Amino acid sequence: MAQTLGFTVWLTGMSGTGKSTMAAYIAARLRQVDRNVEILDENELGNELWQGLGDSKDERMTIVRRLGYVAGLLTRNNVAVLVPCVSPYKAGREENRRSVGRYIEVYVDCPTEKLIERDSTGRYKKALGGEIPNFIGITEPYEPPASAEVVIHSDQESVEEGAAKIFQSLLDLGYVTSEELKIITGKKMKAQPPTQVEVTRVSSAKPPKASKAPAKADKGTKASSKGAKARPAARAARVAKPSKAAKKASASKRKAR
Repeated sequence: MAQTLGFTVWLTGMSGTGKSTMAAYIAARLRQVDRNVEILDENELGNELWQGLGDSKDERMTIVRRLGYVAGLLTRNNVAVLVPCVSPYKAGREENRRSVGRYIEVYVDCPTEKLIERDSTGRYKKALGGEIPNFIGITEPYEPPASAEVVIHSDQESVEEGAAKIFQSLLDLGYVTSEELKIITGKKMKAQPPTQVEVTRVSSAKPPKASKAPAKADKGTKASSKGAKARPAARAARVAKPSKAAKKASASKRKAR
């Protein structure tokens, strides 16, 4: 049994991507190792936590904030909290990251075309037909995370494959132990060195201490550990893009030749 406090796994993504299914799968596995687990599913808690609220941006932010508040209380009391919630706005998710502290963000992604194809509720078609106003991803924007700890492509990856990514992230951050995961997965999993982004997040989430604050990361610095993996891969691609100044300098050199 791990000797850590609780944690929150926040699963964000458009409606129908499989967030609730993933949360249920992770919860069942964590209970195998006697973890206290709670699922805060936005689709099941509406009457209790935000009855009467609508679908405006401010009201959606209030919903996410309330879920984050409850998740924080449970996390502090040694509960593993799983929150499947569309939570379309970056500001709301980042606010919860700061308030909860022991927190990982899981982006469950799926192309909108696929979501429309496999939608058994008909809500996407109704939204496209104008019957449902303020529908995220159709008439209202969804702001995808730029640097979630875990990115799952639910149209390509199975629930088991996605869960393995989440368990690895929990292990990397010390929220679960390798012994627990051996029971859950049947495999011996090793923690991977954290990326610079993860180090910055962990240090900023903790209360300030008397010691010196960690130095700001140099944008040009490469990951110091060979085994470190940038999550998601798109982040590495953005960092690798040359700056405008570099492009101009290169063009000047070609002209000089």
